[in-house]
Amino acid sequence: MRKALVAVTLLAACRGGHSGLPPGTGVLDANATVTHVVDGDTIDVTVGGARERVRLTGVDTPEVAHAGTPDRPGNPAECFADAAAAFTAGLIPPGTPVRLERDVVSRDDYGRLLAYVYRAGDGVFVNDELVRQGYARPLSIAPNVTHRERFVTAARLAEHAEVGLWGACS
Repeated sequence: MRKALVAVTLLAACRGGHSGLPPGTGVLDANATVTHVVDGDTIDVTVGGARERVRLTGVDTPEVAHAGTPDRPGNPAECFADAAAAFTAGLIPPGTPVRLERDVVSRDDYGRLLAYVYRAGDGVFVNDELVRQGYARPLSIAPNVTHRERFVTAARLAEHAEVGLWGACS
């Protein structure tokens, strides 16, 4: 019963529609608080009184180093992974109020909440900022494609300018 209540609370808290302001133009109502930045595209938050792992929708940052587990082999860090994680931590450090908005599918195969993340204090669209600054590439997995064209355009501009991973990684 507790899990069902948490799921309903999360879906209600993350339902689409923010304050009506374009991203990056003003204060948004927060529905979560960052508790930990796992890597460039994954964060932990508290939402509706529950702790959740959130995978940023529509973007993919290089993978940080992982130790092996029985379920998964270890891997070294990919080029620019640590920089991407540090950039995300700088944008939304623990304690930052954020607005989570979901697309069509709300969870991935690992049970992580899938969300577009906005910094509540000023409306900065974190997913987009990662791509614009060259810390992430677009990753569209249908049907979660609401901002696909925006991310592709941002990535083209970042690649052309050779910023971030586009200038550092071959």
